[in-house]
Amino acid sequence: MKRRPRRTVPATLTALVLLAACVLTAVVAIQLIAGQSPLISHRSVIDSLHSSHWNDTAVLGAGVAAVLLGLLLLLASLLPGKPTVLPLTGEVDAGVTRRSLRHALRSTAAGVDGVTRARVRLGRRTIVARIRTDRTNTTGLTDAVRGALDRRLDDIGPSNRPASRIRLRAPRNAP
Repeated sequence: MKRRPRRTVPATLTALVLLAACVLTAVVAIQLIAGQSPLISHRSVIDSLHSSHWNDTAVLGAGVAAVLLGLLLLLASLLPGKPTVLPLTGEVDAGVTRRSLRHALRSTAAGVDGVTRARVRLGRRTIVARIRTDRTNTTGLTDAVRGALDRRLDDIGPSNRPASRIRLRAPRNAP
């Protein structure tokens, strides 16, 4: 049940560009039908295209831009993004969203005695917990946070268990 993110940004940008081109074409067509002078003269566009050559800088630049945009859209559609729903172990097809997993792990790390603030970042294979404490003696705090996170991961039960890394930030006079 790995749900991948939708490619909404590239799809929206492509749709907006195509919509703008269609609206411009429709406006020019309606102006021609109504007998008004068009917003963009089709004769001037045809003349400028007819007078340009394949080795002109503008034609080459437009071609390179079109190829790069096409490759960028192709890569956006083919490369997988981070899954939005992570599968859980068990017989039932169930999953947990990345956001709710991050929130649960952050609240677990913040609940450990001695932790004043916790931030959790979920990677593909690792969980990085950045914790802050006001204690000057931080002996055993990272192990306590790692143990709490491991117990919480055991409760949630993701099918691919990520490794956890703890980064501790303490006052400067800590040993």
